[in-house]
Amino acid sequence: MQKPIVIALDAMGGDRGPEAVVGGAAQSLARHPDMRFLFVGDTSLVAPMFAQFPALSGRCEIEHAELSVSMHDKPSEALRRGRWKSSMWLAIEAVKTGRASFAVSGGNTGALMAMAKFCLKAMPGIERPAIAAIWPTVKAECLVLDVGATVEATAEQLVTFSFLGAAMARALQKRDRPIVALLNIGVEEVKGLDQIKRAHAQLRAMTLPFEYTGFVEGDGIGHDAADVVVTDGFTGNVAIKTAEGTAKQVGQYLRAAMEQSLLSQLGGFIAQDAFRVLKAKMDPRRSNGGVFLGLNGLVIKSHGGADATGYASAIDLGYDMARADLVERTRQDLAAIVTARAGGIGVAPAPAFGDNSGS
Repeated sequence: MQKPIVIALDAMGGDRGPEAVVGGAAQSLARHPDMRFLFVGDTSLVAPMFAQFPALSGRCEIEHAELSVSMHDKPSEALRRGRWKSSMWLAIEAVKTGRASFAVSGGNTGALMAMAKFCLKAMPGIERPAIAAIWPTVKAECLVLDVGATVEATAEQLVTFSFLGAAMARALQKRDRPIVALLNIGVEEVKGLDQIKRAHAQLRAMTLPFEYTGFVEGDGIGHDAADVVVTDGFTGNVAIKTAEGTAKQVGQYLRAAMEQSLLSQLGGFIAQDAFRVLKAKMDPRRSNGGVFLGLNGLVIKSHGGADATGYASAIDLGYDMARADLVERTRQDLAAIVTARAGGIGVAPAPAFGDNSGS
């Protein structure tokens, strides 16, 4: 039997408190019965939640935390004040000590990144970690990184992000050689900022463990132009939040259109199954969870406003990453790129992903 996956949950992170976190754990447990949970937070607030979710009985423990990090705390202040005492820190530390396979928090993103970097440390060759998010597409889904960790990325960092994203794509999508692209304002090589063009030139000159397809524009992300789209944290964060807002806007348009007249209401009733599928496809909760890549441990950032369904999606994502041994696979890819840069040689192809041929 496979070893159980233990998830450390910052029960005090996020806007909805422990109820959403515990509820999300219960939903995810129904899909992955081999899970175990370590809830970190105020015991007096967390423990009463279990009465609503009897399935968690015998599958979890609570570690009391004196402090919680607020959304308004500056990362440096949170790190200084919250180390060794906050629910966020203790959840991350459980990953470092091996008590947990990964940690999930819906708390302050800057504080979470600062604590994760300080506690877990970056892998060799990583100047700045990246946050990767899942972007639903017409046919499947795409990985986009960075979406907030590194606001201004150098060419070298964009190249490293390409390797990080490709490692995650192999783990999540079971593709031996995922297709990677750089996000740009055009597909022509003369367009874009200098760092993007330099990263493009470097990737073209290397023998890569993935397929580099060049530039992709923003409208190509949702149309399966690549498995992995790489950009800086500023652009990625704006892009993904714009997409989430657009999905909600379209949903509001559809609801308003269906309520305009009796005829439109009748049409909506007839097409309700189709609209139900569309709603599920566009639901941002189903794609909740940003993966911190480049650290010696796995940390998932949940959206701060996520409900139980959103937290369950973040936990599911971490489960898949842990089962695929994402951290070790990333470490292997980074060792290859470090060797390549030091010796001026190409990067050897990554080993095949099990029995999967990359369809």
